[in-house]
Amino acid sequence: MSRLFAPVTLRGVTFPNRVWAAPMCQYSSADGHPTDWHLVHLGGIARGGAGAVIAEATAVRPDGRITPQDAGIWSDEQAADYARITAFIRGQGSVPGIQLAHAGRKASTFAPWRGKGSVPAAEGGWPTVAPSAVPFDGFATPVELSTGEIGALVRDWAAAARRAVDAGFEVVEVHAAHGYLLHEFLSPLSNLRTDAYGGDLAGRSRLLLEVVDAVRGALPDRLPLLVRVSATDWVEGGLTVDEVAEVAAVLAGHGVDLVDVSSGGNHAGQQIVAGPGYQVPFARAVRERSGLPVGAVGLITEPAQAEKILAEESADVVSLGRALLREPSWPQRAALELGDDVAWPPQYRAGRPAVPVAIPRS
Repeated sequence: MSRLFAPVTLRGVTFPNRVWAAPMCQYSSADGHPTDWHLVHLGGIARGGAGAVIAEATAVRPDGRITPQDAGIWSDEQAADYARITAFIRGQGSVPGIQLAHAGRKASTFAPWRGKGSVPAAEGGWPTVAPSAVPFDGFATPVELSTGEIGALVRDWAAAARRAVDAGFEVVEVHAAHGYLLHEFLSPLSNLRTDAYGGDLAGRSRLLLEVVDAVRGALPDRLPLLVRVSATDWVEGGLTVDEVAEVAAVLAGHGVDLVDVSSGGNHAGQQIVAGPGYQVPFARAVRERSGLPVGAVGLITEPAQAEKILAEESADVVSLGRALLREPSWPQRAALELGDDVAWPPQYRAGRPAVPVAIPRS
């Protein structure tokens, strides 16, 4: 058996393999509610054999959406709409997950194909909030959160986690990456506060720990909790992998079961050096220094590459994004190439090749 298709267990949940679908925004929700698009998008990836399918950044409150078309789970009605999606994912042998998020100063923006920058109020936009009144480049200036407002946000995350459980999700991820609210608090580039939520790393990570504690307390003990982080801001004076590894080590004592390691997103001046697997060294560093299982992401496109990442113990799972958009059945092809096996629904077994076949990919 390949490492890629070996099961992995976190708490009381066993994932059938280590190819996970990363959260990918679809900008296709209606007032935060998932639509048929989400059923087909997420369900199609589950049908393709992914061990876990994690729904996109899902706002814990309306002003936390990245765009007006973003997903939300701030109401019981939204949670109820996810039930058929989680049931379908589970029916394909995959584990349904959800990423809970607040976009902070990067909220109220246009969907990528609709425009750039902040959405004006006349077009459905809203004021944004952040740790400090420092705008992201080209976006509206946010309002600095008060300590009372921060406390309300923590409660919103806990309520969203409870709704996620009711909706049938079996793994919850807290989004603390890509320049969104919790990352904004972690980074000295966006957090200029002088109170308990700013200053040194302990202060800047305080909100993340409070959110993690609240979400962990809202979840049954058997369900795993993940945190997605940006390991570096890719900017001089910004958040570093050493700091993130230190925070991850603390998260290990707060009931977190896996850290999903990405990077960037918090500063327009970031200088990202991209290439195949370019973020894998960050995942390995966080894994080694925190003792927590980690997920690796970022230009992981080929089965042998993914297998090597796991074999070298740089990560415990790999998460794919764009590769699964191009080819939702990537796990099924990968299993064939690695001489392994993965679930195929009976309706599709007639199309299962006996040997790997070349599939055109962009």
